[in-house]
Amino acid sequence: MRIELERIAKRFGSVRASDDVSLVLQAGAVHGLLGENGAGKSTLLRILGGFLRPDAGRLLFDGRPVALGSPADALAAGVGVLHQEPLDFPSLTVLESFLVARPRPAGVFLPRRAARAELLALAARFGFSVDPDEQVARLTLGERQQIELLRLLSLGVRALLLDEPTTGISAAQQEALFAALRRLKDDGKAVVLVSHKLSDVEALCDRVTVLRQGKVAGEAEMPAGADRLVALMFGKALAPPERAPTAAEGTALALEDVAFGDHRLDLHLPRLAVRRGEVLGLAGLEGSGQRLLLRLAAGLLRPRRGRVALGGADLTGRPYRAFLRAGAGYLPADRAREGLIPGLTLEEHVALRAPRPGLLLHLRESRRAAERAIEAFRIRGRPETRVELLSGGNQQRTQLSLLPADLRVLLLEHPTRGLDLDSSRWVWEQLLARCQGGTAVLFASSELDELLRYSDRILVFSGGRISRPVPVAELTLDGLGRMISGELGEVEERAPAAARPPAELPG
Repeated sequence: MRIELERIAKRFGSVRASDDVSLVLQAGAVHGLLGENGAGKSTLLRILGGFLRPDAGRLLFDGRPVALGSPADALAAGVGVLHQEPLDFPSLTVLESFLVARPRPAGVFLPRRAARAELLALAARFGFSVDPDEQVARLTLGERQQIELLRLLSLGVRALLLDEPTTGISAAQQEALFAALRRLKDDGKAVVLVSHKLSDVEALCDRVTVLRQGKVAGEAEMPAGADRLVALMFGKALAPPERAPTAAEGTALALEDVAFGDHRLDLHLPRLAVRRGEVLGLAGLEGSGQRLLLRLAAGLLRPRRGRVALGGADLTGRPYRAFLRAGAGYLPADRAREGLIPGLTLEEHVALRAPRPGLLLHLRESRRAAERAIEAFRIRGRPETRVELLSGGNQQRTQLSLLPADLRVLLLEHPTRGLDLDSSRWVWEQLLARCQGGTAVLFASSELDELLRYSDRILVFSGGRISRPVPVAELTLDGLGRMISGELGEVEERAPAAARPPAELPG
């Protein structure tokens, strides 16, 4: 399938998300789409996927002009989008999610037996392990992504568009995804890869188009070299922020003999003390318990036993708001579902987080506060912009702008997930500045380089066990990878059986 974009333009208010963009996507090739956050990559994918209509320009599929009014139109034309957050339904089973959008045959019921056989056959072809009866809510991000990919292929897509597909998934899942994409390329499908990871682009792509501020900044045949791609994206070379020591005297977070878990895991941590200003990295395959520890420290998950203290105050069993008042801040990985409220503007988010002496919101003050946040955090938007219209990097900047200034502990899931190099660098500048003020940072990441670059110590989660906190000076990239794979060496004792399921607290 050959796709041509001719002079595509799309505006959101005063922002030109796509500005006279033209490019060609060939069948049997992987085309990379690069650019900083807010450059217009996701806008183009949403136009090709039928989620948005361009203000100007046209699309041609195999030489014929098409008008896509909805995602259903795009699917009917053979185009499917695999979003960074898969568009699935947590309450459904894997098989039910696989059946979504499938044309209903004559009669009342969908052919579930035939669909199950097709799902398992497709999964076997691409080396994915699936359980048709498992609930989607219990899957890791990588597993949800695999189910969504199989669903799109079952619907007959001839062009597959992927938006940051390797962020937040395990190395094994990434390897399986890459093998699947190479097979699809060999099958003659057109594949478009949006990614901020230059290593992914260099491994997969045949050709790359770079966007900057909504315009095409350049194109390159691969291999092109990382330096050239960075120069096209940003117009300059980028260096990581300097990492000066920030750990200080005093304990910000203390866990003692803590047992916690979910329906999959029973974890035990005999003792953990995080110092003021320290950066503690959490490493492991997706779903190994890093998120559970962060939610435990945020007051969103109650321990089955043990003690949780912030700054010396025992908060064990206390509600989420008590942890907030004690200085715990939590930024989840899923910005759209858990971190921000779709439908509300930047100004409304600022107003909701502001302390209020009474019941009424002061709109003039909220607007001024939103304008200050936009300027200070370099958010590409206006006070009246709805948060779901922001790019991933600008959503992350918005989340950071809403955090109180005087946090004792900052807990983050994948803080740079889906962000370009410049945005990732900026985020860490803000986090390290907080550490200089005494805030302890705990963060989970699937990027081993990020863990080694910014952490003082690292906890490794593997096979239901948690390692001792390992100083980064004692680790190498290869050694950390082996620990994640199960070679924990000196580890804390294996978790005891849980007496009862964990209690989730309202957020």
